[in-house]
Amino acid sequence: MTTGKFLRQLLFAVIFVATILPRPGMADTSAPGIDTLMRAVVSVFPEWPEGRFDAEEPEGSGVVVFDGMAVVTALHVLEISSGSDNVERATTAHVRTSNGIIVTARVAAIDAATDLAVLVLDEPLPAMSFGGDPAIGEEVCAIGNAFGLGLSVTCGTVSAVHRAGVGFNTIEDFIQTDAAVNPGASGGALVNEQGELVGVLSAIFTKDSDANIGVNFAVSAPLVQR
Repeated sequence: MTTGKFLRQLLFAVIFVATILPRPGMADTSAPGIDTLMRAVVSVFPEWPEGRFDAEEPEGSGVVVFDGMAVVTALHVLEISSGSDNVERATTAHVRTSNGIIVTARVAAIDAATDLAVLVLDEPLPAMSFGGDPAIGEEVCAIGNAFGLGLSVTCGTVSAVHRAGVGFNTIEDFIQTDAAVNPGASGGALVNEQGELVGVLSAIFTKDSDANIGVNFAVSAPLVQR
């Protein structure tokens, strides 16, 4: 990364946080605050069959949407290989909020073609509103549970929209971004400067290692809504 690009991304991160946090003495009439956005993103812990455990990626992420009773996540967060190309899927899970509250969830719907799943919660949580397709070059931030360390925020740029034929899913409508995304963040939120959900974090394009190299994909919000 060049010094100029790094400084631009750092400046955006500062502006992003500054613009979505309410100013002292003023009503917040702009975008949701960063704390509000993070309350709408959860860590996901699938409940595997007895004796099963995903040591490589035991945790994932999800985004609370609609009425606060639904969490959309990446389907592969709920899957574990059982050998011979067989895959087992969790039917229940727990989600952990940014302030440590644990809520039980059940898998209500899956769509293998888009690698998406919907969990239904036992009790409502703050939800995130959907946005439309971002513009190429627009600044965005990713919120997810990278490496199971807890929720964190990384920021970057929209590199491309409507990416298809990448080879991850049967049906693809990806937003490509250089915002850092790492294992555990799958199912997390890609948000714009207005604090709207523009994509659900899905995949990392990599050659030799499962770590961020600046080419990351999120399922577009319009596809998630459909």
